[in-house]
Amino acid sequence: MDYPSKVSIIGIVALGMTVVMLSGGIDLSVGSVLVLVGVMTVLALNSTGSILVAIFTACLVGSLAGLLNGLMVAKGRIASFIATLGMMAAARSIALYIAEGGSVSGEVSGFTAIANSDVWLIDYPIIIFLIMTALVYVLMHKTRFGRYVYAIGSNEKAALLSAIRVDRVKIGVYTLVGLLVSVAAIIETSRLNSISSSSSGVQYELDAIAAVIIGGTRMTGGKGKIIGTFFGVLILGILNNMMNLTNVSPHLQGFVKGLIIIVAVLFQKRE
Repeated sequence: MDYPSKVSIIGIVALGMTVVMLSGGIDLSVGSVLVLVGVMTVLALNSTGSILVAIFTACLVGSLAGLLNGLMVAKGRIASFIATLGMMAAARSIALYIAEGGSVSGEVSGFTAIANSDVWLIDYPIIIFLIMTALVYVLMHKTRFGRYVYAIGSNEKAALLSAIRVDRVKIGVYTLVGLLVSVAAIIETSRLNSISSSSSGVQYELDAIAAVIIGGTRMTGGKGKIIGTFFGVLILGILNNMMNLTNVSPHLQGFVKGLIIIVAVLFQKRE
């Protein structure tokens, strides 16, 4: 995948991961949900011939997956790790079933313009990533919802005693993650006007978590900034590019990212 698209896709997913980690949770299903959204987007595109319907379908499917995660965590009292792990397996399985284990391709050529066009030599995926970063920044740092997320991540019991509707905020958090994953899925699918149910989205959750932690967000929640994640995404993108240029085996790149996560968390604990 070309560098700008890859960084933008991981970046948008990482924005959602930042929000959920600030609330004290985690979402392991982002890669699988992205694939499911991509498959459903292509099916909607082919059946209607409308790019707008395809985009609406993507946002709807991703938001519903996020809503289900939120309901399991907030109402079902299931640990976010377990709830999203189940969603990870289910979403990938459904995508594989629908696509019969292969790829699905779009039949509307104009859909590729989303990921393959530019304005003043700036690729659309980068512009979309910058817009999403600005919107999430405003949401988290300038609104009541953002303050509630930080409060829940810092001390959920105290948030409850402060009359914060913790369940509603958590459902909102996971739904937002699903919506952001939908945006990333649209870019991923648009790039080649197709998506692979077996290989797309693999280890995206690892990349997103690594970018968020590099950006300074605590795994335990309550501390971190969107702008930190933005720079974390750039650092991770540069690292990935360096590993590719120096011919580091793709099979070892996951090891490097895992090591980065462990080291970053160790440094956080010393603070």
